[in-house]
Amino acid sequence: MTCTPCLLLALFARFADAQTPDTTRRASGSVIGVVRDSLAKRPLAEALVQLVSADDPARFVRTSTSDSLGRFAIREVPAGRYVLGFFHPMLDSVGVETAHHQLYVGGEQPVHSDLGIPSPARLRTAVCGPQGADSSGVIIGVVRDAKDGAPIAGAKVTGEWLEFALRRGSLVRTMPNRTAITGDKGWFALCNVPNAGSVAVRASRDADSSGLIEVLVPTTGFVRRELYLGAVPKVDTGDGRLSGTIVATLDGRPLADAIVAITDGPQTRSNERGEWFFGNAPVGTRMIEVRALGYYPDRRPVHILSGAAPVRISLSTLESVLDTVKIRSNRLSTRDKTGFADRRHSGPGRYFTAAQIAKRPAVFTSDIFKTIPGVRLGYASDTLATDMAIAISPDDISLADKRILMRGISGDWCAPAIFLDGVHIHHFGADDLDGWIKPKDVAGIEVYSEATVPHEFQQGRSGCGSIVIWKK
Repeated sequence: MTCTPCLLLALFARFADAQTPDTTRRASGSVIGVVRDSLAKRPLAEALVQLVSADDPARFVRTSTSDSLGRFAIREVPAGRYVLGFFHPMLDSVGVETAHHQLYVGGEQPVHSDLGIPSPARLRTAVCGPQGADSSGVIIGVVRDAKDGAPIAGAKVTGEWLEFALRRGSLVRTMPNRTAITGDKGWFALCNVPNAGSVAVRASRDADSSGLIEVLVPTTGFVRRELYLGAVPKVDTGDGRLSGTIVATLDGRPLADAIVAITDGPQTRSNERGEWFFGNAPVGTRMIEVRALGYYPDRRPVHILSGAAPVRISLSTLESVLDTVKIRSNRLSTRDKTGFADRRHSGPGRYFTAAQIAKRPAVFTSDIFKTIPGVRLGYASDTLATDMAIAISPDDISLADKRILMRGISGDWCAPAIFLDGVHIHHFGADDLDGWIKPKDVAGIEVYSEATVPHEFQQGRSGCGSIVIWKK
């Protein structure tokens, strides 16, 4: 969408170049203000602000560029009526026209007039129409060619998300979606997506595609994303280059041997300086996942382009939380580890010793559960839960929160209760487990269905079983 006021101001400026502005009248006034980005809630730097005479555009045109704090100032303005507006690439990217201000300069006292990109609520209405004023969200952006950054017209942008509804006493899972086709300048808008939820977005045209990108729509209901198209991974020439470093959030220490993986693409590991590099990655916008033992994983979209800047990733450790778990579980651990051998010989569950676990291929502890029948890794959104569940929190629908899942009494996948050294841990995910313990430090694992859980490892009749993990 074209910024009409800005084009008019530019046209006025062109007329002014052909004539000498009349500044002989009292040129003692000034116009000052701040340009703000209401989406990011911060000043907008490098905005081109233009002041044009409302009576005779050819008589007076003056420009100023906002500084790092969004401030601008236009001096030596003759008395008269003016139109004030600004131009910035963000205006085209959000696809709306900015309002221009009419003002009067009549003395030496500065005239203060602030400018800005409209608020998220106004943008939703402007982009999506009256329905955009409700609680739904909108994702806007520009689709570009990964080779030269040029906008791409006619590209298809899709967004899909998970929804759950309670129907006739059961939880039904659906996958709504929205589709948009980019305009001449590559601009798109996906209206009526969930507010404060996660949406999976992909752009494509012919054989070119971006990766499947996870976009978190904030509570304001408005988010902007640029997408770059490259060849799909299976036909890509593998000439994309991307590099970066991985450090610990706490002290900035480089993390060696962390795994960096591109979704549906190659993976690599960081060296002793925390550095990593891809020389054969699919170009375009892709998702990468970073995992290191003892740290929370990180998932984020990246643009794999020629000359892309290195990506610095900080990982947070679980150490302080895990120390608390160890202290609380110490007494129970000693008592129940003794019963592991007894339960293994006479109990109805499935049991795995340290020796058996060592024979299973596992880089991370959660990998062990990929090889146990009836158990797998997934997400809370993969479950239709159980007969006892009536709702799923929006936080549990995240596509980045891995869970250990098992078959429930209804035959659907469900999230079992997780016990660490005899202590039940609420909302404990696969990534949390990987940060808590390494595969070589696992002393034993017990897996129980809902019907076989011993009394000490029951957490009510949830319709799902329990998994008990012991540390050496």
